[in-house]
Amino acid sequence: MERNEQVERHRSPKKDRKFRGNPWMVLLVLAIAEFAVLLDITIVNVALPHIAVGLKFAESNLQWVISAYTLMFGGFLLLGGRVADLFGRRRLFAIGILLFGAASLGGGLASTADTLIAMRVLQGLGAAFLTPAALSIVTVTFPHGRDRNIAMGVWGGLAGLGGTLGVVAGGLLVNYLSWRWVFFVNVPIVALTLFLTPIFIHESRISRVEGGKARFDVLGAILGTGGLLAVIYGIVRAQPLGWGSTEVILMLIVGTLALILFVVVEARSTAPLVPLGLFRSRGFATAISVLGLNGAAFLAMFFLTAIFLQEVRGDSALKAGIQFLPMGIAAVVMAVLASQLVTRVGTRPVQFGGVIASVAGLALLSQASSNGSYVFSILPGLVLFGVGIIGTGVSAQIVALMDIEHHHAGSASGVINAFYQVGGALGLAVVATLSASRVTSALLSGVSHPQALVDGYSQGLVVAAGFALTSLILTFISPRRRPTAEQVREAL
Repeated sequence: MERNEQVERHRSPKKDRKFRGNPWMVLLVLAIAEFAVLLDITIVNVALPHIAVGLKFAESNLQWVISAYTLMFGGFLLLGGRVADLFGRRRLFAIGILLFGAASLGGGLASTADTLIAMRVLQGLGAAFLTPAALSIVTVTFPHGRDRNIAMGVWGGLAGLGGTLGVVAGGLLVNYLSWRWVFFVNVPIVALTLFLTPIFIHESRISRVEGGKARFDVLGAILGTGGLLAVIYGIVRAQPLGWGSTEVILMLIVGTLALILFVVVEARSTAPLVPLGLFRSRGFATAISVLGLNGAAFLAMFFLTAIFLQEVRGDSALKAGIQFLPMGIAAVVMAVLASQLVTRVGTRPVQFGGVIASVAGLALLSQASSNGSYVFSILPGLVLFGVGIIGTGVSAQIVALMDIEHHHAGSASGVINAFYQVGGALGLAVVATLSASRVTSALLSGVSHPQALVDGYSQGLVVAAGFALTSLILTFISPRRRPTAEQVREAL
């Protein structure tokens, strides 16, 4: 047995029995925290028009309410995963949820646009610490087999549940209280999580390697995190400045060079931030790419549709939230079905079906008009997209985690989540830029403002559908896995 595993298991017998005796309580505590992170994405989208008015956001800067969060979330996930592995998963989880809660409180109290964006930055940083720590705790808590299969199905379903309740809760809070409560609502969730964490979650980390000290790749952390931040920032800034601006080009070049150097440094490091051996698995490499494209399509669709329903169709925040509800329900149902289907037909057919449903849903949504029937012009697209985005995500995440060893759980989950968040940030920036350009072009050609907004919305969703179609290519080149139910349980 490797020393890594020995140290992982050498805990006090009393605490270890308690920890292993309550794995589902561990999952519950982690799910509460992750639910708050996922809730925060959709709940803020619904409130965007009200935030813009309340804090006098310039139209070109409103995207930062979402992008500041995803920028930090995606940029620091790799660092968060490695820190969790080395210095304690429970410790970093608690720090992350505390920072997330404090920033939520600050966001609710914000009196200027700059203050809110700063709080969103801190929220994203907190989420980047707690998410990989939480997922790695799930991975090492549940043994290979049926229990971990169920746990990962529940974990995948959190995205649908968080999104579903987020849009409805956001509508209720904005309509009957104010937009500030979409941030305040996180505070009691954080307080509950902090209370339960020391009761049910035991500390775990990888071994302290040679010399008795956990080593940390400082240069790799700087290059990897800095490179991701620079690339995402450059893409986000392309909306107001244009793709040819000096600032955008410089940030993209600096970010790309930093990431190239990051790979070189990691290949030579004895304690890499990201074990490059993970990418030798074709399943892992293709799956995380699919998850990145999935994130791009999801965040772009939510951003555009939330604004479209309120600013183009004139719906209230509450009505817009309720109209998203069928999509969330479809996603939750699909999360459960997907974890079962992969044991019967394999991951590739489930992923393929999910991608097709996502593309079809986005195509239908792109045809929506300002005065068309919700039941016929919007509902079918939302339901199909909800089924597709979760079917694709659950199957891809299962493939990505199948061959990961316990002592690399934090690093692997950091990579998985980083690709999803980075994909979301990049996708939102690209879609928002092209959508805004379409609106401007339509206005200059003499089209009415409402119709110009519809044109921009349609253009953005077509681009999002392009992200999903790219996932289809990756699905075809992913490993051809058709395991038995027992083999899948062993892998999960």
